[in-house]
Amino acid sequence: MKFAVRLVAVAVAMLTAGAAQAASYPDHPVKIVVPFAPAGPTDVMARLIAQKLSESLKQQFYVENHPGAGGNIGMVQVAKSAPDGYTILVASSSFVVNPSLYAKNPYDPFKDFAPVTLAAASPNILVVNADFPAKTVKELVDLVKQSPGKYNYAMPGTGTTPHLAGELFKLTFKLDLATVPFNGAGPAIQSAVAGHTPVALTALPPTAPQVQAGKLRGLAVTSAKRSSALPDVPTMAEAGVTGQESETMQGIFLPAGTPKDVIDLLNREIAKAMVLPDVKEKCAQLGFDVVANKPDEFAAYIKKEVDKWGKVIKDANIPQIQ
Repeated sequence: MKFAVRLVAVAVAMLTAGAAQAASYPDHPVKIVVPFAPAGPTDVMARLIAQKLSESLKQQFYVENHPGAGGNIGMVQVAKSAPDGYTILVASSSFVVNPSLYAKNPYDPFKDFAPVTLAAASPNILVVNADFPAKTVKELVDLVKQSPGKYNYAMPGTGTTPHLAGELFKLTFKLDLATVPFNGAGPAIQSAVAGHTPVALTALPPTAPQVQAGKLRGLAVTSAKRSSALPDVPTMAEAGVTGQESETMQGIFLPAGTPKDVIDLLNREIAKAMVLPDVKEKCAQLGFDVVANKPDEFAAYIKKEVDKWGKVIKDANIPQIQ
C-alpha cells in the first residue's frame, strides 16, 4: 500500500514539475534549427517566425542552420534534443519524403517529433517555355503521347516535391517523358527559359517571376486553389487533372515528449504571428499561403504526405539513397 502511495506521489510530482516548466516557458533563449543553408525559403520563414516569437514571448528565439543530407542532419539533431521546448525544427517537405527516399533514414517522422503546426505551404507549378506549342495541360499530355521519348522536363533535384509531382504526373498519364534533374530550382528554371528542357515542374516561388515576365507559360499549379502570386494560372483540377496536389511545406516540430502545454503555447503564438499583415505580406512575396493549423491536423497531414510520396517513390522506381 505504501509503495502504491509513493508511486502516486512520484507521478503527481512529475506532472507538477512539467506544468511548472510549461508555465515558465520560455525562461531562456530558444534555438530554431533550419536543416538547410541560409537565405532559402525555409530559412526566411524561420527567421520571420523567430522574430515574432521573440516579440510575443519576451525571450530570444534564434536560428541556427545545419544543412546536409537532404535536411537529415538538422532534423536528427532536433530529434535527439531534450524535449523541453528549447530546440525547435522548421522543416520543409523533405521531412515527409526522406523516410521513403533514404534506404536507412535516420529519424522516424512519427515517433521522434511532436508536430506543432503547418505554418505555410506553397504549391508546385507546371510550366513550359514561352514558345512551346502546348497551351494547356491537356495539350501537353497529347503532345507527349504523340511523340514518346521526344520531350523531357526539368526539376530541381531528386526527391524534391516537384520531382515527385512530375513522376506522379507521368504515372497518371503513362507518359514517356524524360526526367532531367538539376542542382536546385534556379538552373532548372533557366534551362526551361532557354528551351533546353522545354517543360519544367518546380516550386512556385522561384518560378513565378519568370511566368509574370512572360518567359515561361504556367499551365497549372498543384494546389487545391489558385495561388495569389499567379491568379491567372489554373489549378491541376481546373485543368482537368485530379489527384495531383503537391506542395512545399514549412512545418514546425518539437522533439517527441515535449510537454503538451509548450506545444499548445507555440501553436497559438505561431498561429497569431502568421496572420499578422506584415507576415502575410512576406509569405505572399515568397509564394506561400498561410495555413497555421492545429497539432492534430498537422499530424494527420504528415501521415498522409509520408504515405503519398512513399507510394510515388515505389511506383516510379526511384532508387533509394543509400
